[in-house]
Amino acid sequence: MPTDRRQRLRRWTQSGFFLLFLLAPALNLLRFDLNETQLWFLGLRWSLGIDAFLRGEIDATQAAISIMLRAFLPGLLLVAVFLGVAWRWGRVFCGWLCPHFSLVETLNDLLHRACGKFSFWDRSATPVPGRQPAKRWWPLFFVACLLAGFTWAITLLSYLLPPVEVWGNLVQGQLTPNQARFLGIGTLVFTLEFLFARHLFCRFGCAAGLFQSLVWMANPKGMVVSFERERARECKTCVRLPDCEQAGTLARADSASLGAACDSVCPMRLHPRNIKRMMFSCVQCGQCLSACDRSQGSQQRAPTLEWKIGLDAVRETMRQRREENS
Repeated sequence: MPTDRRQRLRRWTQSGFFLLFLLAPALNLLRFDLNETQLWFLGLRWSLGIDAFLRGEIDATQAAISIMLRAFLPGLLLVAVFLGVAWRWGRVFCGWLCPHFSLVETLNDLLHRACGKFSFWDRSATPVPGRQPAKRWWPLFFVACLLAGFTWAITLLSYLLPPVEVWGNLVQGQLTPNQARFLGIGTLVFTLEFLFARHLFCRFGCAAGLFQSLVWMANPKGMVVSFERERARECKTCVRLPDCEQAGTLARADSASLGAACDSVCPMRLHPRNIKRMMFSCVQCGQCLSACDRSQGSQQRAPTLEWKIGLDAVRETMRQRREENS
């Protein structure tokens, strides 16, 4: 798939899942109503059969079967599918669907426009020719972090209480003390996370991401970013631009734009040319591949990075191990 088309498709899948995450409670697609102690799923009340057992309508055996069929089996199936995808393709959910990661990329870009860094913890600025850091972006960055924190807090609350009640109380200024505390504390915590620990949370704090990484690392056939190390010298003349076609040829690129393009675009702040175990938290977003393709293409060369899966991934893993041991 062409790199630009791949990234457009990824943006569409991210946007679609982001809207689904926000609207699911309001549409009763998925939420647990604490007022009624009732789970809603796909617009239907999801019952485990416990109430029927308490009313004496079914016996203990029937109740146990109902719980098994309605709770344990769907849960196990969901986990199996989730980890099965991770086994073959890695953390593709994170890079292509996760709403948190969508905000990570957006806030990274705003911070870079403000100070030239994608994270406060970057040791040095990452120059992007054609973009000069400007202080006017700081207010927008802080406001975006605050809005993202509030959105996360109120969305999570709407998964636990009827969205009409939550939003109605908010608009009318009649939030209950518990609702106000949840929104206040939640907004503060999420805002601080978006300010200081966006990709750090994805790498070290997200349980879903961690389990995907562990499963992916256990599979030598899982999809990996492969680097043609015999062409490593070409990375020295790589044109580090978001759109290398704007640079034309290498002769027209300034010195600030030279270097490994892939290193400057990874939202997880990884170095894509590393071996697999050093790419433990790779989300398979493909931005490094797109940057490499555009950069090398501007110099009429084939990309040095590409996805490998199956036996090709095994060969890549074995080659990496040989290089480590040599």
